[in-house]
Amino acid sequence: MQAFYADQFVLPLPPGHRFPMSKYRLLREQLEGIPGLQLCQALPASDGELALAHTPGYLSAVVDGTLSAAQQREIGFPWSEAMVERARRSVGATIAAARSALATGLATNVAGGTHHATADKGSGYCVFNDAAVAARLMQAEWHRRSPPGRPKGDYRSAQHEGSQESRQLLRVAIIDLDVHQGNGSASIFADDPTVFTLSLHGAKNFPFRKERSNLDVALPDGCDDAAYLRALDDALAALWRHHAQALPGLIFYLAGADPHEGDRLGRLKLTTAGLAERDRRVLLAARERRIPVALSMAGGYGCVIEDTVQVHLGTIRAAIESWRQWNNAGP
Repeated sequence: MQAFYADQFVLPLPPGHRFPMSKYRLLREQLEGIPGLQLCQALPASDGELALAHTPGYLSAVVDGTLSAAQQREIGFPWSEAMVERARRSVGATIAAARSALATGLATNVAGGTHHATADKGSGYCVFNDAAVAARLMQAEWHRRSPPGRPKGDYRSAQHEGSQESRQLLRVAIIDLDVHQGNGSASIFADDPTVFTLSLHGAKNFPFRKERSNLDVALPDGCDDAAYLRALDDALAALWRHHAQALPGLIFYLAGADPHEGDRLGRLKLTTAGLAERDRRVLLAARERRIPVALSMAGGYGCVIEDTVQVHLGTIRAAIESWRQWNNAGP
């Protein structure tokens, strides 16, 4: 299974900054030499790719360094050329993971999940919305590959690129299990019936003004493994009911580590084992339906940063196992 990373994911920040940037370096070190995993360098997303989900004015402000002080505060990072490059690489890694997933069933970005960025602004440590850009790019590329004889809007299909039943227009589902609502993704796709946004998040957590996803599940503070997994099962069942006539052709799975009981910002009480079961259920449901998955790590702010890294590592190990089963590969 391919995992996409970039050294630029680790952005130099001012002393005392709250964002746990070191988790990307620690995770990258843990991934070295894992059987079944191919680490690949991510290329930066281009301006044209970013423009698929972001307005020209906002894109120019980020790239040219003309973001206001208020805009930088809302993002949470001071502007620098390194910040822009990191944001481009984060989107590029999700684009690469999505292409790989469509070809092989599953791939991952070892960062990403920047779901608070809307079309015209960044927020909550999110500059560009990687899943939104990648979803629209995959739809455009899929459309160009589709056989010319099928009427536009015919969504019948099998679930991978080589199928004779490939879609004219790719349906996408975003399964967002970061502890914070995916408000940016919900906003970008609010009027797009081809992209289904599902968010399981803390009811009282950031962002305090929520957007409307296709399916929002707001969880109380202190939610434990059992309650969370029941809510997840119900949400997945609703996702499949919504797609009873035609399944999605691609899933973006944001597997945040921040529902963990040791997270500084999470307010939920999931154990490491509970999060592992969460990942297993999502990946199994997708694999049973032969829906490719592009995975991203999303949030994680552990009081002990190694706990966050271990949750992310467990997600990637679960993905490797699911990829093996998809491809009937050996251990």
